[in-house]
Amino acid sequence: MTKTLKQKLQNLEACIGGWVMIGHPASAEIQARSGFDWVCIDLEHTATDFGAAENLIRAIQYGGSTPLIRITNNDENLIKRVMDSGAGGLIVPMVKTGAEMQRAVDAMYYPPVGMRGVGLARAQEYGGGIGLNGYIEKLNNEAVCIAQIEHIDAVNNLEDILSVKGVDGYFLGPYDLSASMGLAGQIDHPDVQAAMNKVCETAKAMGKPGGLHIVEADLAKLKSSLEQGFTFIAYSIDTRIIDAACRAGMDVVKEFVK
Repeated sequence: MTKTLKQKLQNLEACIGGWVMIGHPASAEIQARSGFDWVCIDLEHTATDFGAAENLIRAIQYGGSTPLIRITNNDENLIKRVMDSGAGGLIVPMVKTGAEMQRAVDAMYYPPVGMRGVGLARAQEYGGGIGLNGYIEKLNNEAVCIAQIEHIDAVNNLEDILSVKGVDGYFLGPYDLSASMGLAGQIDHPDVQAAMNKVCETAKAMGKPGGLHIVEADLAKLKSSLEQGFTFIAYSIDTRIIDAACRAGMDVVKEFVK
């Protein structure tokens, strides 16, 4: 039987994901078909709207992967809408405290686990088929909620954040973390690296999986990150993969036409 993403996270198995910035289903489907365990639709740093996000979710599911949404902010109405659209889980940005993380979990799950309002949308098969009851079972057994740790306050409150029932792991955001420490962009600064190492070690001690985003398509970096113990890793971005491939090709062409 194929393991769900949630089961893999619980077992601390490697879960490698793709990242969608281009709001077209083809990009999402191509990544899903490539074999990624999950594919994240980024609503935080793109112009993707709800209608486009729902079609991207469809494409990822059709491609055989788990669709995650990085939401714009920790808002209960936003969370309800993307989950009703069929998202398999959330990456919640800029979480700083356990209370904030609890708010996201509450918005994701129905009572008695959470406080999400009930509707009959795409996720619930519009009330037909397995409908609401089947969706509730799937939600409780398979949905994934990831805390994005990207502020020094989150580092200092990490145990509280990861102790919230319903949190399945963490995702480091080194650039915002460096900015919150007054070292914007200096992700290799010893203090920033120390903070990131603290996150990794604390999470390991708690048995919580976590990872980071390898923005450039760097297989050596992916290998070293896995060796460091990271298991929830986003491998590049559709825009960067296209840009890097186009530039590399043109560099070769320029050599031919000198």
